[in-house]
Parts: sequence; C-alpha cells; structure tokens
Amino acid sequence: MQYSDSVFTETTFWLMVAVSVVLPFGIYAVMISKQAISRWTVLVLGFTLVAIAAVNVYFLQRLATIAAATPSLADNVLFVSELRVALYLLPALFAGIGINLISHVLTTHLSTAERRFSEEHPDTGQNEDV
Repeated sequence: MQYSDSVFTETTFWLMVAVSVVLPFGIYAVMISKQAISRWTVLVLGFTLVAIAAVNVYFLQRLATIAAATPSLADNVLFVSELRVALYLLPALFAGIGINLISHVLTTHLSTAERRFSEEHPDTGQNEDV
C-alpha cells in the first residue's frame, strides 16, 4: 500500500478531525441550545457520542499504522510515540459523556416507572417487587 509523506496529508486524518471535533461539539451545541429536549433525543445523542468515540479510536489506530510507514518525524512524534496516549483522551471524554447521557435517561425512566407503579398499586408493599 502506498502512503504519502505525512499522515497530515491523508484524507483519513482530516476525516478523523471532522468526526472527533466538529460533530461532538455540534451535538453539545444542540443540547445546550434547546430549551426542551426529549428522552429519545438525549438517548440518541448519547449513543452517537459513544459511536464517535469508537470511530475515533479506529482512526487513531489506522493513523498510527500509516504514520509508522511514513518518513515524517512529526508523524512519529504524534502517532507512534508515547504522546499518542494523549490523543485517546478525547474519545474517552466523548464516550464518558455519552455513557452518562444514556445512564441519565435510563435512571430517570426507571424512577418515573417506579413512581407510576407505586401510584397505580398503592396497596402493595415496597419489597414485593424485589
């Protein structure tokens, strides 16, 4: 497979930048700008952030492989050295926020469902459904 002189000229690099920076911050802007947002929307945005993190990790692995084959020292410093561990912090952040959003939706749904059950079945004890 023929690689260019630098990873920074690869389309994969710029696709990773678009997916890992522009898209998540667009999602944050949507969530912050909305006055009201449905559970389903929050759930979809949470799963999207987790998916973005997974795609970002894939791109980082691919770029590290490409960087090892290029003669550029800048590629080696960023993608092949120990510094590349820092590049994984951004996908970890997005995955963490996405998981928190998913967890929030599930927790609020279960709290509402438990409250609704208690209202519909006032004669049952607290420990019967455990």
